[in-house]
Amino acid sequence: MLDERWRSVRKVLLVRLDNLGDVLLMTPAFHAVRQALPHASITLLAGPVGAQVGRLDPDLDSVLVYQAPWMDPWHKLPLDAEREQRMIARLKEERFDGAIIFTSFRQSSLPAAYLCYLVEIPLRVAASIDGPGSLLTTRHKHPERMMHEVQRGLDLVSSIGMTTQEQDLVLRVPQSAREEIQQRLSPLLQGRPFIVVHPGCSMPARTYPPEMYAQVINLLIERLQVFVAVTGGPEEQELVEGIVCQVAPENRASVLPLAGVLPFDQLCALIQQAALTVTNNTGPMHISAAVKTPVVALFALTNPPEQWGPWRVAHRLLYHDVPCRICYSRICPYQHECLRLVSPEQVVMAANELLTGAPLDEETLLESVKGGNHVANRV
Repeated sequence: MLDERWRSVRKVLLVRLDNLGDVLLMTPAFHAVRQALPHASITLLAGPVGAQVGRLDPDLDSVLVYQAPWMDPWHKLPLDAEREQRMIARLKEERFDGAIIFTSFRQSSLPAAYLCYLVEIPLRVAASIDGPGSLLTTRHKHPERMMHEVQRGLDLVSSIGMTTQEQDLVLRVPQSAREEIQQRLSPLLQGRPFIVVHPGCSMPARTYPPEMYAQVINLLIERLQVFVAVTGGPEEQELVEGIVCQVAPENRASVLPLAGVLPFDQLCALIQQAALTVTNNTGPMHISAAVKTPVVALFALTNPPEQWGPWRVAHRLLYHDVPCRICYSRICPYQHECLRLVSPEQVVMAANELLTGAPLDEETLLESVKGGNHVANRV
């Protein structure tokens, strides 16, 4: 039952300030808010990257962009108190009635709660294991068990009586974006299916080695007779160009580098139309889940797979089990064994199984198990 204090709310601020995938995993919870408050105006406050998801979420009415200093892991944001004052003034103008602050397992909600307090939003909800004082009007504590991030978001909004039975990720890809992708790819495919390979990631510790991605692309083309679109953001152009340069010359006609080329809606359309995505634990893995494209996830053990893996989509999680698992490192201090010991052959075997339903080759699978490699099959 909806918390009585929220029944009269007409303007809601949802706060999720980190990366693209983090925002996308909150969309079922956003949907629960929309179902509980069908006539309210709902605004998402997100970082520049995560805001792209909000613009394709029909449950939201508007998106505000805020690059929060406490969400700056590489310390790139200069000290600028006036910038923060401007954001406070901008949010105050909106006169929100309630704020729901979403954070992941290792983040504190209190900086965002203080922002909402300064903006004078009367109702402020977040999960907190720290003492929030009067910063929160509803302080929630998640159960002490492993939960997927989607479940954490839903658990937070349920603390004020907002629930939904529709728990798929929400991402509406515009028809115009789908048409643009069809026009771009149709002349190149020659009737072949295509696979998206997204080799980049904001955290180096989660990134499969570039030279091994080149081997994966070669094997996908040679063994599965597919076309490969290699994607990335503007800052990943050098990475993608370097990988494509390592692809065998005879296979390059079957590869299209697209780093820095596609706007976000067209990237989503590309993944939606692909037969399969191969990527790291990063935003396009969750885009694939949202548009129901099967995904092979090269999943570094920096974070628990049970918490961050693809949600409600056919997938394979590939990693090599290591003693330093769940390190939360941004840069691996060792030899990156959790990913480097997953062979390109295993990646292509997993891709083949998702594409064709064919079982993994028994002899190769036995060898991978002996070596400590892990293939997780989940939907």
